[in-house]
Amino acid sequence: MSAVQTWLLASRPKTVAASVAPVLIGTAMAVADGAFHAVAFLCAFGGALLIQIGTNFANDYFDFVKGADTEDRLGPTRATQAGLIRPETMRLAFIVVFAAALPLGAVLIYRAGWPLMVVGLASIAAGILYTGGPRPLGYLGLGDLFVLVFFGPVAVGGTYYVQALTLPPEVLIAGLAPGLLSVSMLAVNNLRDVDTDRVAGKRTLAVRLGPTFARVEVVVSILLALAIPLLLVDLTGGHLPALAATAVILPALPVMRRVWMNSGTALNRSLGETGRLLILFSVLFFVGWML
Repeated sequence: MSAVQTWLLASRPKTVAASVAPVLIGTAMAVADGAFHAVAFLCAFGGALLIQIGTNFANDYFDFVKGADTEDRLGPTRATQAGLIRPETMRLAFIVVFAAALPLGAVLIYRAGWPLMVVGLASIAAGILYTGGPRPLGYLGLGDLFVLVFFGPVAVGGTYYVQALTLPPEVLIAGLAPGLLSVSMLAVNNLRDVDTDRVAGKRTLAVRLGPTFARVEVVVSILLALAIPLLLVDLTGGHLPALAATAVILPALPVMRRVWMNSGTALNRSLGETGRLLILFSVLFFVGWML
């Protein structure tokens, strides 16, 4: 495996949907309100990608040093655990990637003020503390809440705000959709790893409340996310084409069935499928809301 392939593996491209989707949704709402700002959009998009990749590198490093990633891992290869990247190199990598997001954040702070500094620093801190620090969020069962908030209303609201410089309540409501779909991805991941996480002391909700809860969490998160366009159309009295996003229920049904029936490595397929549901939803919403 070449160095480029190794770092691409470590960046976990399949998780990029979680950072791209809220930017698309927030931007669609800004465009529809006549508030699109190209520089702000590009900075928000780039910043979201860098924070996502930095978080993935940090998770790769901290899960290894804390013993959560071992040779018994069921999921895709983790670069540090597999010996492809030295721990100290991965630690430096996530610091560098987070630092690379700071200039983009500075542009957004210049445009939108101190609230964006708070959002940016909180996002980076959460990315590190998800698996790092003495009491990591992910190890305490708080990862689901972190994902819902930061990949949902915070990301969508922040993307809209840096362009429009206002924040209508419907934007935050729209943010619940990608947040919930990202939660479904996390729940599939935690369901797959429930046994190894239990041994490692990683107390995810799947470990605390059991596999059945995790399966219910996946189904409920997807269904609630797909109900958001209905709520938004009712609240705004317009944007009917955005209801196309609810058509994601069609590919979602077999995904939910497989999550309910499978466990272990068989869920790797379902994890990729939930990521594709998130991308499909965001694209349909992006186009529909602007029509």
